[in-house]
Amino acid sequence: MQKGGITDQLHIDLAGAGFELAILLGGIVIGGYVDRTKQYKSVTLACLLATMFFVIPLGLTDHMIGNEPVLLVLSLFGLGLACGPIQPINAELAVDVTYPSDETAVESVQQVGGNLVSALMVPVAEWALNTQDYEFFKSIRPLNSDVRGDALLLFAVAAVTIVYYNTFDSPLRRTMAENDAEEANEAEEVMEVMEASSIQIGDTDSLPRELINR
Repeated sequence: MQKGGITDQLHIDLAGAGFELAILLGGIVIGGYVDRTKQYKSVTLACLLATMFFVIPLGLTDHMIGNEPVLLVLSLFGLGLACGPIQPINAELAVDVTYPSDETAVESVQQVGGNLVSALMVPVAEWALNTQDYEFFKSIRPLNSDVRGDALLLFAVAAVTIVYYNTFDSPLRRTMAENDAEEANEAEEVMEVMEASSIQIGDTDSLPRELINR
């Protein structure tokens, strides 16, 4: 944040709070869309691409323009919107593809695995932040800029995740079971309506005797 021109602690705190709110908003809006459409894979890939796009400005310094705190904060909020929904969406996906496994066990395994990888990545990200800084286009004044190593590391992680996740192709077992159950219920309701209609058509006890004799 300080490299981007945000040095006041209050402003840093507000930016962090906005990032958390962006994560919450992304989870509600994007997660709600996925819950309705079941487009787990396409939405996750789109979120990962957006994450790659927003993470670079967080570590980028354009030597001609200088610090751009507004761009930094907007990128931070965009990153929250993009990466925030990824974990809950794929927690639901894990439950869907492993149905009828226990939901709590599946989500717990995913949570532990995610936290473990995150913990292992922290020292690597700190090393990249403190020791790696790459300058590009040194000879071209308008394009001369440098990017911190931690931003490039997160960019690379997102890119590798996209390549691997793109190979995912498993049936949504819970969704299929729910659809089959709904179709069975609809067929049962139709049969009940048809049976009720046939009984009403064949029921002559309620008709006047003169009409029946005719």
